[in-house]
Amino acid sequence: MKVSRRSIYTRSKDIPSLKFAPTQSLTAFGGLVIFMEQFARLKLWDRVAACFTHLPSTGAYTHGVMFRCLLVHLLLGRRHLRERDFYAHDPLVGQCLGLRQIPSVPTLSRLLASTDQASVKALRRLNVEVVLDAMAVQDWRTLTLDFDGSVLSTSRHAQGTAVGFNKQKKGARSYYPLFCHVAQTGQVLDVHHRSGNIHDSNGAAAFVHECVRAVRQRLGSKLRIEVRMDSAFFSEALIEELEALEVRYTVSVPFERFAALKGIFANRQRWWQTPGRAGSHYFEQHWKPKSWSRRRRFVFVSQEVETQDKEPLQLDLFRPIERGMDFKLILTNHAMGAGKLVRLHEGRGSQEKVFGELKSQVQLGYVPCRRLHANQTWLLGALLAHNLARALQMEQLPPPRALGVKRTARWVFAELATLRRTVLHQVGRLTRPQGKWKLTLPDIPALKSALEGFGFAVL
Repeated sequence: MKVSRRSIYTRSKDIPSLKFAPTQSLTAFGGLVIFMEQFARLKLWDRVAACFTHLPSTGAYTHGVMFRCLLVHLLLGRRHLRERDFYAHDPLVGQCLGLRQIPSVPTLSRLLASTDQASVKALRRLNVEVVLDAMAVQDWRTLTLDFDGSVLSTSRHAQGTAVGFNKQKKGARSYYPLFCHVAQTGQVLDVHHRSGNIHDSNGAAAFVHECVRAVRQRLGSKLRIEVRMDSAFFSEALIEELEALEVRYTVSVPFERFAALKGIFANRQRWWQTPGRAGSHYFEQHWKPKSWSRRRRFVFVSQEVETQDKEPLQLDLFRPIERGMDFKLILTNHAMGAGKLVRLHEGRGSQEKVFGELKSQVQLGYVPCRRLHANQTWLLGALLAHNLARALQMEQLPPPRALGVKRTARWVFAELATLRRTVLHQVGRLTRPQGKWKLTLPDIPALKSALEGFGFAVL
């Protein structure tokens, strides 16, 4: 269709003047309705309130209201509590929270600082329930749990922090929580809080036992559970715990702790080609460190790799590529072949992407307070916001992917930042004709399609 220039361009180039007027009908977060429907279906606000019933109420606002505000605060992409002032008068946010007036920043800060260990434990249980409830409607035969820690740095002297291993900010105080990540859904099942100077395996055996027991109680004892860990968890005590739980496991082996491994690699004469992996070879051996009680299956793998060239690039010169060898050793009780086993273990890398999303999109890495339980409550709010966003998409979309060897997520999830740009941050008008709330959104075909994808009937 041919259009005229007059219908495209305008001669008006005036900058509009500003005028501020009180309004209670416009909202900047029209897409928040998709989460409001989910909160109502899960009865989330009642379950949140139950986590704080043991704490005394000293004012008009309760700790449950504080956590509601924190959860919506993180879903909207906010960081500091004082950013609450920029959406406090939004009518749809208030409707979502069930409040006519949102608590002030000092009130939120005071309530957050007065949380205790019992409320943190209750929030942990709530997070586990939300994750397992979303998974219970699926037909699961295999579930893969990845265990790893992540450093949460802070420049302040927060309670429970300590100076430990911190690759990005050396010498900074930090927390070092241990996470249980569900590979097939990209959700975080549970978290074990620790200070920053703790080794990665500290408290791991009891935490693994707790997570596996929770999964089996909710999803059934016939479910096959797989556990993947890095070399920091390599110990016979933890391996015996995994075998007692009757789970399949793959654990990386630290070379530097066992000098005998160098001789085994060096003296090996016959290597087998790893199926489906060019330049990779392997052999298997039942071996044990001297201090261990019995032998187990170890898979020795060598992979040809290109040596990184850090010199300046000159296109007019010929420079041959140098190749080296990368060695890895995996301890496992899986019966699958070496090629599939290596790909299965390498699938652990997907949890690093989840950690990146948690820190950049729901402020997992932010330490807001000096008090330990307040910071733990913030962390659990971040996990719950991420898990709810994933559960919302799992409810509406069938899993397009089969269970692959690497056990990557079965759904093609949109990041929470993408949901904010496309759905959440949409201007709308909230009205109440004949006593019933009505949200009017702009007539945008892409927005209509997105809301229909989340199960909303668009008029």
